Amino acid sequence: MTAAPGTGPDTPASNNSTPRMSRRVRHWLAGVGVTALAAVLGITLAVRGGAAPACAAPPTGSTIHKGKASFYDAGRSGGTCSFPGPPADRLYVALGSSEYAGAAACGSYLDVRGPKGTVRVMVMDRCGGCAPGKIDLSDEAFAKIADRAQGIAQVTYRAVVNPPLDGGLTFRMKRGASTHWFAVQVGNHGNPLRAVEAKGPSGGFRKAARQSDNYWTVEDGIGPGPYTIRVTDVYGRRAVATGIRLVTKQVQRTTATLASAATPSSSPSAPPTPAPSPTPAESVTPTTTVEALAGAAPLDGPHC
Repeated sequence: MTAAPGTGPDTPASNNSTPRMSRRVRHWLAGVGVTALAAVLGITLAVRGGAAPACAAPPTGSTIHKGKASFYDAGRSGGTCSFPGPPADRLYVALGSSEYAGAAACGSYLDVRGPKGTVRVMVMDRCGGCAPGKIDLSDEAFAKIADRAQGIAQVTYRAVVNPPLDGGLTFRMKRGASTHWFAVQVGNHGNPLRAVEAKGPSGGFRKAARQSDNYWTVEDGIGPGPYTIRVTDVYGRRAVATGIRLVTKQVQRTTATLASAATPSSSPSAPPTPAPSPTPAESVTPTTTVEALAGAAPLDGPHC
């Protein structure tokens, strides 16, 4: 018996059914849609969570960057880096997301050259609207390198390697830190940090995770303290501080330093920049016992 026109082993008997190929196409499109949706959601969550852009890295080494600078006033805020306040001389800068790099640039220094001269600034903030090469200086810093009436100035800038600092490393436990959740901010380090590790009275060092608000955390905690904290910068220099207490929102000062006193700054003519001053509500603890360790050779930069 001859099959009716339009029918056969690969053709459905009823027009209400969907051909096999159509079903395959539909499933394929659905899969593509789910994948695309997941990608969009992933990007959205990364942005909302403050994740660093792919291949983000703070300025390091001797590379000279060309760009533009604007200016703003952070008031008494310590910026996205969550410092207690701006540096005493109010010479600070906000970087775009790629150079802020999820807080990796916080506490480092740049020498910025403009039409009128050069100024040394501390990275304190993230500039959400700044593309790579665009920086946002404090009012005071901008006035030292350009006329404020310009609004925008052409600049070059570079990292300051081992800047001379007033005092040693500082540590500040975050509000909410406890025996079950370790969260510390490291200050007055000068060079960008690569790693922070901590341990309590017993047990070995635990690696802390850097957060976009410039705190380093160990999610399940490391006990009640006092803590020993090991800090390593991007050039391999390392310092160890002991006696850090579980006292939140207080600046605990030490004599540990990552920068070598014998190492000249990349810009000797620029004066030392003091560390951020604690707000009146914060107290400063006595100096802790520290041990400075020799650093390794400069580490490789990010590979994109």
